[in-house]
Amino acid sequence: MLTVDFDRFPIVPGERVLDLGAGAGRHSFALLRRGADVVALDYSMTEMESVAAMFAAMREAGEVPEPAASLAVRGDAYRLPFPDASFDKVIAAEVLEHLPDDERAFAELERVLKPGGKLAVTVPRWFPEQVCWALSDAYHEVEGGHVRIYRRGQILERLRAVKLAPYGSHHAHALHAPYWWLKCAVGVDNADSRMVKAYHRMLVWDIMKGPKTTRIGESLLNPVLGKSLVVYAAKRA
Repeated sequence: MLTVDFDRFPIVPGERVLDLGAGAGRHSFALLRRGADVVALDYSMTEMESVAAMFAAMREAGEVPEPAASLAVRGDAYRLPFPDASFDKVIAAEVLEHLPDDERAFAELERVLKPGGKLAVTVPRWFPEQVCWALSDAYHEVEGGHVRIYRRGQILERLRAVKLAPYGSHHAHALHAPYWWLKCAVGVDNADSRMVKAYHRMLVWDIMKGPKTTRIGESLLNPVLGKSLVVYAAKRA
């Protein structure tokens, strides 16, 4: 399930791309399939070991175009282990809401991006996230959980503060907002809710099959209920 729209954020084979806060690697794998030289970075060593293993499996299965390269690195968003102007593009998907000092993280994103390079940032959208917080403290009051709810204007302000120029935005994953509202309503750790299980099965089916009905329906709902806000920005040459 991708949050970044690669039609709006096109990847050119051979570009060096950082996936900051890569987690399980969903964007990293998509980047590698598109021929980018990918660096996946996350604070979790367990996640990076899993991503590295998947990179190797993809290469063995012939899913990686030559000569695309891949690397999984454990690292800190406040002190990225790369020189200035290292990357043509950077993705930071669903990670900044976890960081207490997000201004420092935005500065690091700008530092490692090449002049003329582009950045895609995704965070939980204000309204769906407010509902989750109102329904359940356990949703966000966990170790490593969400520490803030962004409004679109705050993301634009953070980007402009580090001299990055926003050039587009959209919302994504409208079908996922009700799923998280259900989970928060019944208890985020409640594994026995029939409604949550049924909705989850529908989401898995939708991700695996991608039927036109749900794809069109979600695209119509995204401006209203999209769970994620996606903002694109460029570094001035």
